[in-house]
Amino acid sequence: MPQGSRQIQTQTQQQIQTLSPQQILVVKLLELPAVELEDRVRAELLENPALEEGKEETPGEDDYADAPENDTTSMEDGGDTGYDSLSDYLNEDDIPDYKLQENNRSKDQQAEEIPFSDVTSFYEVLKEQLGERELTDRQRELAEYIIGSLDDDGLLRKSLDSICDELAVYMGIETTAQELEQILKIIQDFDPPGLGARSLQECLLLQIRRKMASANAANGSLLRVEESVISNCYDEFTRKHWDKIQQKLELDEDTLQCAIKEICKLNPRPGASLGEAIGRNMQQIVPDFIVDTYDDGTIHLSLNNRNVPELRMSRDFKDMVEEHTRNKANQSKESKEALLFLKQKMDAAQGFIDAVKQRQNTLMTTMQAIIDLQRPFFLEGDESLLKPMILKDVAERTGLDISTISRVSNSKYVQTNFGIYPLKFFFSDGYVKDNGEEMSVREIRKILKECIDNEDKKKPYTDDELTEILARKGYPIARRTVSKYRQQMNIPVARLRK
Repeated sequence: MPQGSRQIQTQTQQQIQTLSPQQILVVKLLELPAVELEDRVRAELLENPALEEGKEETPGEDDYADAPENDTTSMEDGGDTGYDSLSDYLNEDDIPDYKLQENNRSKDQQAEEIPFSDVTSFYEVLKEQLGERELTDRQRELAEYIIGSLDDDGLLRKSLDSICDELAVYMGIETTAQELEQILKIIQDFDPPGLGARSLQECLLLQIRRKMASANAANGSLLRVEESVISNCYDEFTRKHWDKIQQKLELDEDTLQCAIKEICKLNPRPGASLGEAIGRNMQQIVPDFIVDTYDDGTIHLSLNNRNVPELRMSRDFKDMVEEHTRNKANQSKESKEALLFLKQKMDAAQGFIDAVKQRQNTLMTTMQAIIDLQRPFFLEGDESLLKPMILKDVAERTGLDISTISRVSNSKYVQTNFGIYPLKFFFSDGYVKDNGEEMSVREIRKILKECIDNEDKKKPYTDDELTEILARKGYPIARRTVSKYRQQMNIPVARLRK
Protein backbone atom coordinates (compact mmCIF):
# COMPACT_ATOMS: atom_id res chain seq x y z
CA MET A 1 0.00 0.00 0.00
CA PRO A 2 1.50 3.41 -0.93
CA GLN A 3 2.75 5.49 1.95
CA GLY A 4 0.20 7.94 3.28
CA SER A 5 -2.76 6.01 1.90
CA ARG A 6 -5.14 4.20 4.13
CA GLN A 7 -7.86 1.67 3.38
CA ILE A 8 -10.99 2.16 5.44
CA GLN A 9 -13.18 -0.82 6.16
CA THR A 10 -16.73 -0.25 7.27
CA GLN A 11 -19.24 -2.67 8.65
CA THR A 12 -22.93 -2.19 8.07
CA GLN A 13 -25.84 -4.02 9.59
CA GLN A 14 -28.65 -4.96 7.22
CA GLN A 15 -31.99 -6.38 8.25
CA ILE A 16 -33.31 -8.93 5.77
CA GLN A 17 -36.96 -9.94 5.91
CA THR A 18 -37.42 -13.69 5.64
CA LEU A 19 -40.37 -15.97 6.11
CA SER A 20 -40.29 -19.11 8.21
CA PRO A 21 -41.49 -22.36 6.58
CA GLN A 22 -44.71 -22.13 8.63
CA GLN A 23 -45.37 -18.58 7.46
CA ILE A 24 -44.74 -19.58 3.84
CA LEU A 25 -47.25 -22.43 4.26
CA VAL A 26 -49.85 -20.02 5.65
CA VAL A 27 -49.31 -17.62 2.73
CA LYS A 28 -49.67 -20.39 0.15
CA LEU A 29 -52.84 -21.79 1.72
CA LEU A 30 -54.29 -18.30 1.97
CA GLU A 31 -54.01 -17.86 -1.80
CA LEU A 32 -55.91 -21.06 -2.61
CA PRO A 33 -59.61 -20.96 -3.52
CA ALA A 34 -61.98 -23.57 -2.06
CA VAL A 35 -61.50 -26.26 -4.71
CA GLU A 36 -57.70 -26.05 -4.69
CA LEU A 37 -57.65 -26.10 -0.89
CA GLU A 38 -59.52 -29.39 -0.94
CA ASP A 39 -56.93 -30.86 -3.30
CA ARG A 40 -54.09 -29.51 -1.16
CA VAL A 41 -55.52 -30.98 2.04
CA ARG A 42 -56.05 -34.40 0.49
CA ALA A 43 -52.52 -34.37 -0.91
CA GLU A 44 -51.17 -33.62 2.57
CA LEU A 45 -53.21 -36.50 4.01
CA LEU A 46 -51.53 -38.85 1.53
CA GLU A 47 -48.02 -37.51 2.16
CA ASN A 48 -47.99 -37.29 5.94
CA PRO A 49 -48.98 -40.44 7.88
CA ALA A 50 -49.15 -38.40 11.10
CA LEU A 51 -52.16 -36.55 9.70
CA GLU A 52 -55.58 -38.15 9.37
CA GLU A 53 -59.11 -37.19 8.47
CA GLY A 54 -61.65 -36.75 11.24
CA LYS A 55 -62.60 -34.72 14.28
CA GLU A 56 -60.26 -34.47 17.23
CA GLU A 57 -61.15 -37.09 19.84
CA THR A 58 -60.50 -34.81 22.80
CA PRO A 59 -61.82 -31.32 21.98
CA GLY A 60 -60.05 -28.50 23.73
CA GLU A 61 -56.82 -30.43 24.28
CA ASP A 62 -54.99 -28.78 21.39
CA ASP A 63 -55.39 -25.59 19.40
CA TYR A 64 -56.52 -27.50 16.35
CA ALA A 65 -59.24 -29.31 18.27
CA ASP A 66 -61.63 -26.38 17.83
CA ALA A 67 -62.61 -27.32 14.30
CA PRO A 68 -66.23 -26.43 13.44
CA GLU A 69 -68.76 -29.24 13.54
CA ASN A 70 -70.69 -28.09 10.46
CA ASP A 71 -69.72 -27.92 6.81
CA THR A 72 -69.23 -24.18 7.17
CA THR A 73 -67.21 -22.04 9.53
CA SER A 74 -69.34 -19.19 10.83
CA MET A 75 -68.05 -15.73 11.65
CA GLU A 76 -69.87 -16.15 14.91
CA ASP A 77 -67.17 -18.63 15.91
CA GLY A 78 -64.78 -15.68 16.28
CA GLY A 79 -61.14 -16.37 17.05
CA ASP A 80 -57.90 -14.51 16.57
CA THR A 81 -56.45 -14.53 13.09
CA GLY A 82 -52.99 -15.23 14.46
CA TYR A 83 -51.59 -13.33 11.50
CA ASP A 84 -49.84 -10.47 13.28
CA SER A 85 -46.40 -11.95 12.68
CA LEU A 86 -46.86 -11.88 8.92
CA SER A 87 -47.57 -8.17 9.03
CA ASP A 88 -44.00 -7.68 10.20
CA TYR A 89 -42.70 -9.48 7.14
CA LEU A 90 -45.08 -8.79 4.26
CA ASN A 91 -45.06 -5.06 3.60
CA GLU A 92 -45.10 -5.03 -0.19
CA ASP A 93 -47.96 -3.32 -1.96
CA ASP A 94 -49.49 -6.23 -3.88
CA ILE A 95 -52.51 -4.58 -5.44
CA PRO A 96 -54.15 -6.60 -8.22
CA ASP A 97 -55.96 -5.37 -11.30
CA TYR A 98 -59.70 -5.12 -10.71
CA LYS A 99 -60.82 -5.70 -14.25
CA LEU A 100 -63.77 -8.05 -13.90
CA GLN A 101 -65.85 -9.94 -16.41
CA GLU A 102 -67.54 -12.56 -14.23
CA ASN A 103 -71.15 -13.69 -14.65
CA ASN A 104 -73.42 -13.74 -11.62
CA ARG A 105 -75.63 -16.64 -10.61
CA SER A 106 -79.28 -16.70 -9.69
CA LYS A 107 -79.99 -15.90 -6.06
CA ASP A 108 -82.02 -19.10 -5.80
CA GLN A 109 -78.97 -21.21 -6.57
CA GLN A 110 -77.47 -22.72 -3.42
CA ALA A 111 -73.83 -23.56 -2.82
CA GLU A 112 -74.38 -27.30 -3.03
CA GLU A 113 -75.88 -26.82 -6.49
CA ILE A 114 -72.75 -25.17 -7.85
CA PRO A 115 -70.23 -27.96 -8.38
CA PHE A 116 -66.90 -27.51 -10.09
CA SER A 117 -67.42 -28.85 -13.59
CA ASP A 118 -64.94 -31.33 -14.97
CA VAL A 119 -63.36 -29.22 -17.71
CA THR A 120 -59.81 -28.34 -18.56
CA SER A 121 -58.91 -24.85 -17.39
CA PHE A 122 -57.13 -22.15 -19.36
CA TYR A 123 -54.01 -22.55 -17.23
CA GLU A 124 -54.03 -26.34 -17.35
CA VAL A 125 -53.91 -26.22 -21.15
CA LEU A 126 -50.86 -23.98 -21.01
CA LYS A 127 -49.19 -26.20 -18.43
CA GLU A 128 -49.79 -29.19 -20.69
CA GLN A 129 -47.94 -27.37 -23.46
CA LEU A 130 -45.24 -26.49 -20.95
CA GLY A 131 -44.84 -30.17 -20.14
CA GLU A 132 -43.95 -30.85 -23.77
CA ARG A 133 -40.86 -28.62 -23.54
CA GLU A 134 -37.45 -29.74 -22.32
CA LEU A 135 -36.82 -27.36 -19.44
CA THR A 136 -34.88 -27.37 -16.20
CA ASP A 137 -36.81 -27.44 -12.92
CA ARG A 138 -36.01 -23.76 -12.42
CA GLN A 139 -37.20 -22.79 -15.89
CA ARG A 140 -40.40 -24.78 -15.39
CA GLU A 141 -41.09 -23.11 -12.04
CA LEU A 142 -40.55 -19.65 -13.49
CA ALA A 143 -42.72 -20.48 -16.51
CA GLU A 144 -45.57 -21.71 -14.30
CA TYR A 145 -45.45 -18.48 -12.31
CA ILE A 146 -45.63 -16.38 -15.49
CA ILE A 147 -48.52 -18.49 -16.77
CA GLY A 148 -50.31 -17.86 -13.49
CA SER A 149 -49.77 -14.12 -13.99
CA LEU A 150 -51.57 -13.99 -17.36
CA ASP A 151 -54.97 -12.32 -17.42
CA ASP A 152 -58.17 -13.77 -18.90
CA ASP A 153 -57.17 -12.54 -22.36
CA GLY A 154 -53.89 -14.46 -22.15
CA LEU A 155 -51.87 -11.23 -21.92
CA LEU A 156 -49.20 -10.34 -19.37
CA ARG A 157 -50.18 -7.04 -17.77
CA LYS A 158 -47.48 -7.13 -15.08
CA SER A 159 -43.96 -5.93 -15.78
CA LEU A 160 -41.15 -8.48 -15.59
CA ASP A 161 -39.53 -6.40 -12.86
CA SER A 162 -42.70 -6.74 -10.75
CA ILE A 163 -42.69 -10.49 -11.28
CA CYS A 164 -39.04 -10.58 -10.17
CA ASP A 165 -40.04 -8.90 -6.92
CA GLU A 166 -42.97 -11.27 -6.38
CA LEU A 167 -40.80 -14.34 -6.95
CA ALA A 168 -38.24 -13.07 -4.45
CA VAL A 169 -40.80 -12.28 -1.74
CA TYR A 170 -43.31 -15.09 -2.12
CA MET A 171 -41.20 -17.98 -3.40
CA GLY A 172 -37.66 -17.09 -2.38
CA ILE A 173 -36.47 -17.23 -6.00
CA GLU A 174 -33.96 -14.63 -7.14
CA THR A 175 -34.15 -13.91 -10.85
CA THR A 176 -33.77 -11.08 -13.36
CA ALA A 177 -35.98 -9.51 -15.98
CA GLN A 178 -33.58 -10.85 -18.61
CA GLU A 179 -34.03 -14.43 -17.43
CA LEU A 180 -37.82 -14.03 -17.32
CA GLU A 181 -37.73 -12.57 -20.83
CA GLN A 182 -36.26 -15.84 -22.12
CA ILE A 183 -38.93 -17.84 -20.29
CA LEU A 184 -41.65 -15.55 -21.65
CA LYS A 185 -40.45 -16.19 -25.21
CA ILE A 186 -41.06 -19.91 -24.62
CA ILE A 187 -44.64 -19.20 -23.50
CA GLN A 188 -45.17 -16.89 -26.47
CA ASP A 189 -44.45 -19.88 -28.69
CA PHE A 190 -47.51 -21.71 -27.29
CA ASP A 191 -50.85 -22.06 -29.05
CA PRO A 192 -52.85 -20.06 -29.81
CA PRO A 193 -50.34 -17.45 -31.00
CA GLY A 194 -50.40 -14.15 -29.16
CA LEU A 195 -50.32 -15.63 -25.66
CA GLY A 196 -47.96 -13.93 -23.23
CA ALA A 197 -47.97 -10.63 -25.12
CA ARG A 198 -47.47 -7.52 -23.01
CA SER A 199 -49.55 -5.27 -25.25
CA LEU A 200 -52.04 -5.51 -28.07
CA GLN A 201 -49.30 -4.47 -30.49
CA GLU A 202 -47.05 -7.33 -29.37
CA CYS A 203 -50.03 -9.71 -29.48
CA LEU A 204 -50.70 -8.89 -33.14
CA LEU A 205 -47.02 -9.09 -34.05
CA LEU A 206 -46.69 -12.53 -32.46
CA GLN A 207 -49.57 -13.80 -34.58
CA ILE A 208 -48.22 -12.26 -37.78
CA ARG A 209 -44.72 -13.64 -37.19
CA ARG A 210 -46.10 -17.09 -36.45
CA LYS A 211 -47.78 -17.00 -39.85
CA MET A 212 -44.58 -15.78 -41.47
CA ALA A 213 -42.67 -18.78 -40.12
CA SER A 214 -44.83 -21.16 -42.15
CA ALA A 215 -45.88 -18.97 -45.07
CA ASN A 216 -45.07 -19.58 -48.71
CA ALA A 217 -43.45 -16.95 -50.92
CA ALA A 218 -46.76 -15.55 -52.16
CA ASN A 219 -48.22 -15.01 -48.70
CA GLY A 220 -44.90 -13.93 -47.22
CA SER A 221 -44.90 -10.63 -49.08
CA LEU A 222 -48.28 -9.55 -47.68
CA LEU A 223 -47.33 -10.72 -44.18
CA ARG A 224 -44.24 -8.54 -44.28
CA VAL A 225 -46.50 -5.58 -45.06
CA GLU A 226 -48.74 -6.51 -42.11
CA GLU A 227 -45.71 -6.70 -39.83
CA SER A 228 -44.47 -3.32 -41.04
CA VAL A 229 -47.87 -1.72 -40.46
CA ILE A 230 -48.08 -2.93 -36.84
CA SER A 231 -44.37 -2.41 -36.09
CA ASN A 232 -43.92 1.03 -37.63
CA CYS A 233 -47.40 2.52 -37.90
CA TYR A 234 -49.30 1.12 -34.95
CA ASP A 235 -50.64 4.48 -33.73
CA GLU A 236 -51.82 5.36 -37.22
CA PHE A 237 -53.41 1.93 -37.54
CA THR A 238 -55.42 2.32 -34.31
CA ARG A 239 -56.61 5.73 -35.50
CA LYS A 240 -57.44 4.44 -39.02
CA HIS A 241 -55.14 6.97 -40.64
CA TRP A 242 -54.73 4.83 -43.76
CA ASP A 243 -53.39 7.68 -45.89
CA LYS A 244 -50.55 8.31 -43.45
CA ILE A 245 -49.66 4.60 -43.39
CA GLN A 246 -49.74 4.42 -47.17
CA GLN A 247 -47.46 7.42 -47.46
CA LYS A 248 -45.06 6.35 -44.72
CA LEU A 249 -44.62 2.78 -46.00
CA GLU A 250 -44.91 3.74 -49.70
CA LEU A 251 -47.66 1.23 -50.39
CA ASP A 252 -50.31 1.14 -53.08
CA GLU A 253 -53.90 1.32 -51.84
CA ASP A 254 -54.85 -2.26 -52.76
CA THR A 255 -51.87 -3.76 -50.89
CA LEU A 256 -52.60 -1.66 -47.82
CA GLN A 257 -56.28 -2.60 -47.78
CA CYS A 258 -55.44 -6.30 -48.13
CA ALA A 259 -52.99 -6.05 -45.24
CA ILE A 260 -55.50 -4.22 -43.05
CA LYS A 261 -58.17 -6.79 -43.85
CA GLU A 262 -55.87 -9.62 -42.74
CA ILE A 263 -54.76 -7.77 -39.59
CA CYS A 264 -58.40 -7.30 -38.58
CA LYS A 265 -58.82 -11.09 -38.65
CA LEU A 266 -56.22 -11.50 -35.88
CA ASN A 267 -57.34 -12.28 -32.33
CA PRO A 268 -56.72 -9.53 -29.75
CA ARG A 269 -57.72 -11.90 -26.93
CA PRO A 270 -56.02 -15.27 -27.53
CA GLY A 271 -56.60 -16.44 -23.97
CA ALA A 272 -60.32 -15.76 -24.13
CA SER A 273 -60.67 -17.73 -27.34
CA LEU A 274 -58.78 -20.60 -25.77
CA GLY A 275 -61.16 -20.52 -22.82
CA GLU A 276 -64.19 -20.69 -25.10
CA ALA A 277 -62.69 -23.57 -27.08
CA ILE A 278 -62.18 -25.75 -24.01
CA GLY A 279 -65.26 -24.75 -22.05
CA ARG A 280 -63.51 -22.48 -19.60
CA ASN A 281 -66.28 -19.89 -19.75
CA MET A 282 -68.75 -22.60 -18.79
CA GLN A 283 -66.68 -23.66 -15.81
CA GLN A 284 -68.87 -23.44 -12.74
CA ILE A 285 -67.70 -21.70 -9.62
CA VAL A 286 -67.46 -22.98 -6.08
CA PRO A 287 -67.94 -20.01 -3.71
CA ASP A 288 -65.47 -19.68 -0.85
CA PHE A 289 -67.96 -17.72 1.27
CA ILE A 290 -71.72 -17.87 1.73
CA VAL A 291 -73.54 -14.70 2.81
CA ASP A 292 -77.20 -14.99 3.75
CA THR A 293 -79.23 -11.80 4.20
CA TYR A 294 -82.51 -11.93 6.11
CA ASP A 295 -85.54 -9.63 6.10
CA ASP A 296 -84.72 -8.26 9.55
CA GLY A 297 -81.39 -6.91 8.24
CA THR A 298 -79.30 -9.72 9.71
CA ILE A 299 -76.33 -10.80 7.60
CA HIS A 300 -74.82 -14.22 8.29
CA LEU A 301 -71.39 -15.15 6.94
CA SER A 302 -69.95 -18.65 6.70
CA LEU A 303 -67.07 -20.41 4.97
CA ASN A 304 -67.90 -23.02 2.38
CA ASN A 305 -65.87 -25.93 3.78
CA ARG A 306 -68.25 -28.73 2.86
CA ASN A 307 -65.70 -30.70 0.79
CA VAL A 308 -62.60 -29.92 2.86
CA PRO A 309 -62.00 -32.78 5.33
CA GLU A 310 -61.44 -32.01 8.99
CA LEU A 311 -57.96 -32.83 10.21
CA ARG A 312 -56.48 -34.30 13.37
CA MET A 313 -53.27 -35.85 14.57
CA SER A 314 -52.99 -39.61 14.12
CA ARG A 315 -53.59 -41.44 17.40
CA ASP A 316 -51.24 -44.25 16.26
CA PHE A 317 -48.44 -41.71 15.78
CA LYS A 318 -49.09 -40.22 19.20
CA ASP A 319 -48.93 -43.68 20.79
CA MET A 320 -45.67 -44.49 18.99
CA VAL A 321 -44.04 -41.26 20.13
CA GLU A 322 -45.15 -41.88 23.73
CA GLU A 323 -43.75 -45.42 23.55
CA HIS A 324 -40.38 -44.26 22.22
CA THR A 325 -40.24 -41.46 24.78
CA ARG A 326 -40.86 -43.84 27.72
CA ASN A 327 -37.94 -46.01 26.60
CA LYS A 328 -35.68 -43.07 25.89
CA ALA A 329 -32.98 -44.17 28.35
CA ASN A 330 -32.38 -47.50 26.60
CA GLN A 331 -32.84 -46.34 23.03
CA SER A 332 -30.65 -47.62 20.24
CA LYS A 333 -29.46 -45.41 17.41
CA GLU A 334 -32.25 -46.76 15.20
CA SER A 335 -34.86 -46.00 17.86
CA LYS A 336 -33.61 -42.44 18.22
CA GLU A 337 -33.77 -41.96 14.48
CA ALA A 338 -37.28 -43.40 14.45
CA LEU A 339 -38.35 -41.03 17.22
CA LEU A 340 -36.88 -38.08 15.31
CA PHE A 341 -38.79 -39.13 12.19
CA LEU A 342 -42.05 -39.47 14.13
CA LYS A 343 -41.64 -36.07 15.76
CA GLN A 344 -40.84 -34.40 12.44
CA LYS A 345 -44.00 -35.84 10.89
CA MET A 346 -46.08 -34.82 13.89
CA ASP A 347 -44.66 -31.29 13.85
CA ALA A 348 -45.46 -31.05 10.14
CA ALA A 349 -48.99 -32.35 10.72
CA GLN A 350 -49.58 -29.90 13.56
CA GLY A 351 -48.18 -27.06 11.47
CA PHE A 352 -50.51 -27.90 8.60
CA ILE A 353 -53.53 -28.10 10.90
CA ASP A 354 -52.64 -24.74 12.40
CA ALA A 355 -52.12 -23.19 8.94
CA VAL A 356 -55.55 -24.38 7.74
CA LYS A 357 -57.19 -22.97 10.86
CA GLN A 358 -55.29 -19.70 10.46
CA ARG A 359 -56.43 -19.51 6.84
CA GLN A 360 -60.06 -19.93 7.92
CA ASN A 361 -59.80 -17.20 10.54
CA THR A 362 -58.04 -14.78 8.17
CA LEU A 363 -60.57 -15.35 5.38
CA MET A 364 -63.50 -14.86 7.73
CA THR A 365 -62.01 -11.71 9.26
CA THR A 366 -61.38 -10.21 5.83
CA MET A 367 -64.80 -11.11 4.40
CA GLN A 368 -66.57 -9.76 7.46
CA ALA A 369 -64.75 -6.43 7.02
CA ILE A 370 -65.86 -6.30 3.37
CA ILE A 371 -69.45 -6.91 4.45
CA ASP A 372 -69.22 -4.18 7.08
CA LEU A 373 -67.82 -1.70 4.56
CA GLN A 374 -70.31 -2.63 1.82
CA ARG A 375 -73.31 -3.45 4.03
CA PRO A 376 -75.90 -1.55 1.88
CA PHE A 377 -75.03 -3.70 -1.12
CA PHE A 378 -75.36 -6.98 0.80
CA LEU A 379 -78.77 -5.84 2.05
CA GLU A 380 -80.14 -4.62 -1.30
CA GLY A 381 -77.96 -6.12 -4.03
CA ASP A 382 -77.87 -2.77 -5.85
CA GLU A 383 -74.47 -2.21 -7.48
CA SER A 384 -74.88 1.56 -7.22
CA LEU A 385 -74.77 1.21 -3.42
CA LEU A 386 -71.17 0.00 -3.52
CA LYS A 387 -68.84 2.51 -1.89
CA PRO A 388 -65.28 3.25 -3.02
CA MET A 389 -63.08 0.69 -1.29
CA ILE A 390 -59.45 -0.27 -1.73
CA LEU A 391 -57.27 -2.94 -0.12
CA LYS A 392 -55.97 -0.44 2.39
CA ASP A 393 -59.50 0.17 3.76
CA VAL A 394 -59.95 -3.51 4.57
CA ALA A 395 -56.41 -3.81 5.90
CA GLU A 396 -56.97 -0.93 8.33
CA ARG A 397 -60.26 -2.40 9.54
CA THR A 398 -58.82 -5.88 10.12
CA GLY A 399 -55.31 -4.98 11.27
CA LEU A 400 -53.93 -7.27 8.56
CA ASP A 401 -51.32 -6.37 5.96
CA ILE A 402 -52.40 -5.09 2.53
CA SER A 403 -50.68 -8.04 0.86
CA THR A 404 -52.69 -10.41 3.05
CA ILE A 405 -55.95 -8.77 1.96
CA SER A 406 -54.80 -9.04 -1.65
CA ARG A 407 -54.21 -12.77 -1.30
CA VAL A 408 -57.62 -13.31 0.27
CA SER A 409 -59.43 -11.31 -2.43
CA ASN A 410 -57.64 -12.99 -5.32
CA SER A 411 -59.47 -15.95 -6.94
CA LYS A 412 -62.10 -16.07 -4.18
CA TYR A 413 -65.88 -15.88 -4.66
CA VAL A 414 -68.80 -15.14 -2.38
CA GLN A 415 -72.36 -16.40 -2.80
CA THR A 416 -74.98 -13.82 -1.83
CA ASN A 417 -78.77 -13.62 -2.09
CA PHE A 418 -78.21 -11.70 -5.33
CA GLY A 419 -75.68 -13.90 -7.10
CA ILE A 420 -72.07 -15.05 -6.93
CA TYR A 421 -69.38 -12.39 -7.07
CA PRO A 422 -65.57 -12.42 -7.11
CA LEU A 423 -64.23 -10.56 -4.09
CA LYS A 424 -62.45 -8.17 -6.45
CA PHE A 425 -65.92 -6.96 -7.48
CA PHE A 426 -66.24 -5.04 -4.20
CA PHE A 427 -63.04 -3.02 -4.67
CA SER A 428 -62.84 0.20 -6.64
CA ASP A 429 -61.19 3.60 -6.37
CA GLY A 430 -63.11 6.66 -5.29
CA TYR A 431 -63.75 10.00 -6.97
CA VAL A 432 -64.63 13.23 -5.16
CA LYS A 433 -67.11 15.56 -6.89
CA ASP A 434 -66.97 19.33 -6.67
CA ASN A 435 -69.48 19.32 -3.82
CA GLY A 436 -67.28 16.96 -1.79
CA GLU A 437 -69.42 13.87 -2.44
CA GLU A 438 -67.37 10.71 -2.90
CA MET A 439 -68.42 8.36 -5.66
CA SER A 440 -67.19 5.00 -6.84
CA VAL A 441 -65.32 4.79 -10.12
CA ARG A 442 -67.71 1.96 -10.92
CA GLU A 443 -70.64 4.39 -10.76
CA ILE A 444 -68.83 6.86 -13.03
CA ARG A 445 -68.24 4.07 -15.55
CA LYS A 446 -71.93 3.20 -15.29
CA ILE A 447 -72.91 6.79 -16.14
CA LEU A 448 -70.39 6.83 -18.99
CA LYS A 449 -71.87 3.63 -20.41
CA GLU A 450 -75.39 5.07 -20.20
CA CYS A 451 -74.23 8.08 -22.20
CA ILE A 452 -72.78 5.84 -24.90
CA ASP A 453 -75.82 3.53 -24.94
CA ASN A 454 -78.13 6.50 -25.52
CA GLU A 455 -76.00 8.26 -28.15
CA ASP A 456 -76.97 8.69 -31.80
CA LYS A 457 -75.36 5.66 -33.42
CA LYS A 458 -74.99 7.58 -36.67
CA LYS A 459 -72.97 10.22 -34.85
CA PRO A 460 -71.44 8.67 -31.71
CA TYR A 461 -69.78 10.81 -29.07
CA THR A 462 -66.04 11.30 -29.18
CA ASP A 463 -64.04 11.08 -25.95
CA ASP A 464 -63.87 14.89 -25.89
CA GLU A 465 -67.65 15.13 -26.14
CA LEU A 466 -68.11 12.48 -23.45
CA THR A 467 -65.76 14.45 -21.22
CA GLU A 468 -67.94 17.55 -21.65
CA ILE A 469 -71.15 15.59 -20.97
CA LEU A 470 -69.74 14.10 -17.76
CA ALA A 471 -68.54 17.52 -16.66
CA ARG A 472 -72.08 18.91 -17.08
CA LYS A 473 -73.35 16.01 -14.96
CA GLY A 474 -70.92 16.98 -12.19
CA TYR A 475 -67.93 14.73 -13.02
CA PRO A 476 -65.13 16.96 -14.33
CA ILE A 477 -62.69 14.17 -15.13
CA ALA A 478 -59.92 14.36 -17.70
CA ARG A 479 -60.32 13.15 -21.27
CA ARG A 480 -57.63 10.50 -20.79
CA THR A 481 -59.61 9.18 -17.80
CA VAL A 482 -62.74 8.93 -19.94
CA SER A 483 -60.72 7.05 -22.54
CA LYS A 484 -59.33 4.69 -19.88
CA TYR A 485 -62.79 3.90 -18.46
CA ARG A 486 -64.17 3.33 -21.95
CA GLN A 487 -61.37 0.88 -22.72
CA GLN A 488 -61.93 -0.92 -19.41
CA MET A 489 -65.52 -1.55 -20.49
CA ASN A 490 -64.31 -2.84 -23.89
CA ILE A 491 -66.14 -0.03 -25.71
CA PRO A 492 -64.43 0.99 -28.99
CA VAL A 493 -63.69 4.56 -30.05
CA ALA A 494 -66.45 6.65 -31.68
CA ARG A 495 -65.54 5.89 -35.31
CA LEU A 496 -65.83 2.15 -34.64
CA ARG A 497 -69.26 2.50 -32.94
CA LYS A 498 -71.01 3.70 -36.11
